[in-house]
Amino acid sequence: MPGTLKLLAAALAAAFMTQTGCERRGNERWATTENTKVAIDWDKVNEAYRMADGPVDFEKRVNEIYPGDEVVSVAVQDLDDHVQVVTGFFDRDQSGTVQDGEKIFTIKREVTGNGTAQYATQGYGAYGYYHSPMISLMTGMMMGSMISNAFHPGYVPLYRQPYTTSVGRAGELQHHRASYRAQNPGSYSRPKASGSGRSYGGGSQPGRGGGFRSGGARFGIRRGKQRDHAPERLTA
Repeated sequence: MPGTLKLLAAALAAAFMTQTGCERRGNERWATTENTKVAIDWDKVNEAYRMADGPVDFEKRVNEIYPGDEVVSVAVQDLDDHVQVVTGFFDRDQSGTVQDGEKIFTIKREVTGNGTAQYATQGYGAYGYYHSPMISLMTGMMMGSMISNAFHPGYVPLYRQPYTTSVGRAGELQHHRASYRAQNPGSYSRPKASGSGRSYGGGSQPGRGGGFRSGGARFGIRRGKQRDHAPERLTA
């Protein structure tokens, strides 16, 4: 009988440890899962801004690029005659405004002289690893009117009152993207993610240098690992 009690006690202890271990591993799996993210091709985001004819065109281009299910909303504001800030965000509360924790990226453009400008892109949240160099622009390069208009004499900033994607517009973007994907099945990769926080399934991978690639060179940098690279000059 004493031997039976010892065996029973050992079995109960083993069962307790197994259950506790499973719960702990389960919590770890959940903590890992909630940190996954969809990969973004930052090359294409930077190009979309350079070629956009305005906020409506830019938000359409960005949502064609983004392979996830969420709609990317856009806010555009001219801080003064020379500086413009574009914010990409997930409008989770459908407020039509950028709230804390909703930012995906910002693009800051500055006119630096007569016919010259520069811009840089910074990721936020799960995409905080990405920070582009300052990208130079000048008259004569291929670019959309969203940037090129700022080079015109007598230019008056259009977005001192910020443009922001409306809730209704977000619905239109979702329908447009569904149609775009159906017509262009090879133009995007279905998102994959890893529990380690690295991104897969196309675009730039944070574990491989940060993301802005052009002509085979890496220009994106990862925080804490600065690389000395001259900004790429974009040609027509």
